[in-house]
Amino acid sequence: MNFLACFVLICFFTVPLVEGRVRHYKWEAKYEFKSPDCYKKLAITVNGKTPGPSIVAQQGDTIIVELKNSLLTENVAIHWHGIRQIGTPWFDGTEGVTQCPILPGDTFVYKFIVDRPGTYLYHAHYGMQREAGLYGSIRVSLPEGESEPFSYDYDRSIILTDWYHASTYEQVAGLSSIPFVWVGEPQSILIQGKGRFNCSTPGIQASLCNATNPECTPYALTVIPRKTYRLRIGSLTALSALNFEIEGHNMTVVEADGHYVEPFVVKNLFIYSGETYSVLITADQDPSRNYWASAKIVSRNSNTTNGLAIFNYYPNHPRRNPPTVPAPGPHWNDNEPRLTQSIAIKSRQGYIHPPPQTSDRVIVMLNTQNNINGVRRWSINNASYNLPHTPYLIALKYNFTDAFDPSPPPDGYDFANYDIYSVAKNVNATTSTGIYRNKFNTTVDIILQNANTMNPNNSETHPWHLHGHDFWVLGYGKGKFDKTKDPKNFNLVNPIMKNTVPVHPYGWTALRFRADNPGVWAFHCHIESHFFMGMGVIFEEGIEKVGPLPKSIMGCGDTKGFHRP
Repeated sequence: MNFLACFVLICFFTVPLVEGRVRHYKWEAKYEFKSPDCYKKLAITVNGKTPGPSIVAQQGDTIIVELKNSLLTENVAIHWHGIRQIGTPWFDGTEGVTQCPILPGDTFVYKFIVDRPGTYLYHAHYGMQREAGLYGSIRVSLPEGESEPFSYDYDRSIILTDWYHASTYEQVAGLSSIPFVWVGEPQSILIQGKGRFNCSTPGIQASLCNATNPECTPYALTVIPRKTYRLRIGSLTALSALNFEIEGHNMTVVEADGHYVEPFVVKNLFIYSGETYSVLITADQDPSRNYWASAKIVSRNSNTTNGLAIFNYYPNHPRRNPPTVPAPGPHWNDNEPRLTQSIAIKSRQGYIHPPPQTSDRVIVMLNTQNNINGVRRWSINNASYNLPHTPYLIALKYNFTDAFDPSPPPDGYDFANYDIYSVAKNVNATTSTGIYRNKFNTTVDIILQNANTMNPNNSETHPWHLHGHDFWVLGYGKGKFDKTKDPKNFNLVNPIMKNTVPVHPYGWTALRFRADNPGVWAFHCHIESHFFMGMGVIFEEGIEKVGPLPKSIMGCGDTKGFHRP
């Protein structure tokens, strides 16, 4: 075979024959009165809906979302949760980090590539707007002709959320006030945007709550007997860790945050805010009736009624209630099964991305609750995160040296003397806009260390989300992380890769990631109130490799003179 023939043959097999499609969406975000749990309140909708429209695409497609902000009195930004934004860090949608907010009346265009298959999410990333209803699902499939390592007949997506009747304004005011006013437990749990609040609750105005409103008819997932369903489950709760189960049915976990899992079977799926899972469910029970799907708050002693949906066997009517009482779910403070599930999640054989065997940097992050000038905050290594007025990406690219604190946050804490099981002797902390700057393409270990809050005998579950990356989950442990002993037990063989992971009460979680995506990326607790109260940090890597920034992301802080087109 001559050189030209070889060259043509090589090109034929290495260059994709079909380029990704461009998928264009025109969205309008605005406030509308909605009754997702029968109680009427203002919600942020996308094109009149909450959850908003789903993005359905194939690997390699370009997504263009033309977003008009019709909130009238509020800014907005949308984060594409789980999309790494390789080459487009300015479209991560994180106000204060990667862009200025979108002003009322303005239209902003997001454009990015979905570079791998999986189950992802989108949601507001301005203030605490996510919990007001601006969220939706992203489903990315393999290119035509490629297959996954499991089979199913139908593909469905659902999102689990908690729902508050108080506005985000009221909640923010309480969180920022002296004395501190906590947001409390949610009023409802929504399954695919539908829940059921008890309108007979004392003190509820009859004009605001209507139990017969069709908006709050339980969500029905219709299935055909003997068929297998891939159910993509995402959680975007503002506060709650959840247990999800479908009465009488096993679920086989096969995907987590876009990565294939070595399959394992559960009856109870524990899911934390920001996580996504794909589970396989076969409709193999008595087809003459329907079954309950339920979502219950765990890890918090909550009196919120379980969220309920109907697992509807065709041809039964989708509103026909099951003949049984819904399962109560696991006990809220039984931590062992939740830790067991976390440890059970491994990468599927044949799809393992081997982690670097060593790291270049270790950052131990102690999560604590603190007071700063009398205001209740959350801190990492005694530094509570504050957003600057100029987004970090712009400040670093244009060398606005005064836009944020040049001092980096601490890489650790007083390991020898800090008692994670008690309220700290000194609960005071400081605020910081400083960031962690990582050398490009180095390997970074993060140890999330949980501790006691300012309430005795209390430690909470925190789901942590990293923008712009997936990370390897190297291990979980109880008590205080030991930098000498515990790394010897890290899973360096088949760890799962994720973008969101829990740190359990009085425990630690170890992560490893490559600082190989040029940009500036948030890493934060995905509980809305906790991030608002300072539980987050910022990573920078390879800023000199970031291309020219679009003018559309500017217009705030030190960029007010950079006029948008």
